[in-house]
Amino acid sequence: MIKTGIGQDSHRFEPDASSKVLMLGGVAIPGCPGLLGNSDADVILHALTNAVAGITGNNILGSVSDAMCLQQGIIDSKHYLEAALTFLGSWKLTHVSVTIEAKRPHLQQHIPAIRTSLASLIGLTPADIGITATTGEGLTAFGRGEGVQVFAIVTAVHSSLLSVR
Repeated sequence: MIKTGIGQDSHRFEPDASSKVLMLGGVAIPGCPGLLGNSDADVILHALTNAVAGITGNNILGSVSDAMCLQQGIIDSKHYLEAALTFLGSWKLTHVSVTIEAKRPHLQQHIPAIRTSLASLIGLTPADIGITATTGEGLTAFGRGEGVQVFAIVTAVHSSLLSVR
């Protein structure tokens, strides 16, 4: 009656001269170019969308998000996560854990805003969302500043367990 889903996503940065805004967890992050992708390339929301798909078995990123983006002009990744959440049915997310690997930007100051944004999108409290950030000691392209990689784990509980509380 408890499920766990894991998701991953990564994107390279746009060229430094790009005017594309860096979006992480639905929050605009200044001081860095945006991430390369058809959408806003919000790697946190993409990893969470994939983690939810790990619970429901309904993949959104790929053909569904491509249709939303290219045919309907939807580039805000919040909509991809919202689409994934519709497949939860009688399952409710109870916890989210996110790990970000990136050399840039420095994320510590942005983590509270990202937690609040994710909590609002998912229907949790910020206390139910854990976020860590690392450079990975520069061992990967992400740790060297070429892009951002995110891993996300979500926990869901069947609604029948929630009524027992």
